[in-house]
Amino acid sequence: MLLAIDCGNTNTVFAIWDGTRFLATWRIGTDHKRTADEYYVWLSSLMMLNGIEPKIEEVIISSTVPRVVFNLRVLSNRYFDCRPLVVGKPECLLPHQPRVDQGTTVGPDRLVNTAGAFDRHGGNLVVVDFGTATTFDVVDTDGAYIGGVIAPGVNLSLEALHMAAAALPHVDVTRPQQAIGTNTVACMQSGVYWGYIGLVEGIVRAIRQERDLPMKVIGTGGLAPLFAQDTEIFDSIEDDLTMHGLVLIHDYNKENA
Repeated sequence: MLLAIDCGNTNTVFAIWDGTRFLATWRIGTDHKRTADEYYVWLSSLMMLNGIEPKIEEVIISSTVPRVVFNLRVLSNRYFDCRPLVVGKPECLLPHQPRVDQGTTVGPDRLVNTAGAFDRHGGNLVVVDFGTATTFDVVDTDGAYIGGVIAPGVNLSLEALHMAAAALPHVDVTRPQQAIGTNTVACMQSGVYWGYIGLVEGIVRAIRQERDLPMKVIGTGGLAPLFAQDTEIFDSIEDDLTMHGLVLIHDYNKENA
């Protein structure tokens, strides 16, 4: 069995792949202080609760938080007796090499999303990932990542409003009942919700004009279904895109070892 780990700035997702399907997926808050032993106690307990034997044979990791990778490596070595494959490291092969400015380091999550999206939809894509940052990844005709856009994430923007303006409260992201808010919370929620729909539509429009090609738009991340309610910009919403990409990259490395 394969353990796929996607470590983001806010949450880390663990998924068990048995070769044909994902048996289970779990989420935990990202914390660079969490030890390998703590990871194992948490993970093995969840596996047993779900009736899954903790017989992990291989591990693949994608992490946007470098400080977390060390303890995930220790987890793999100590408890699963394997050396993990880490996306973005020289020993990890990619199905398609990114084409960006020399010296530029592309985030592992963006490489993984590119691989997963190309496998499912072919080339000429824009992958919009609603995470701590909202990222737009442009996938070329042949499946290569060729650049993109990074914007502040939805929750990050709300937190910034709350932190910078003493009179503004912390609010949750939700679809407002109407565009014109009649109280402070409703005003903030409307600004973020409709503002981000405008941001996504505007950036995708600019990318399409620059590329001068018909491009499919794939949404992923926890908030993607929420924003997809009021825009027709998305051709597909896929919660498992990153995990699918991790499995693909793992298989590609096994085939080309």
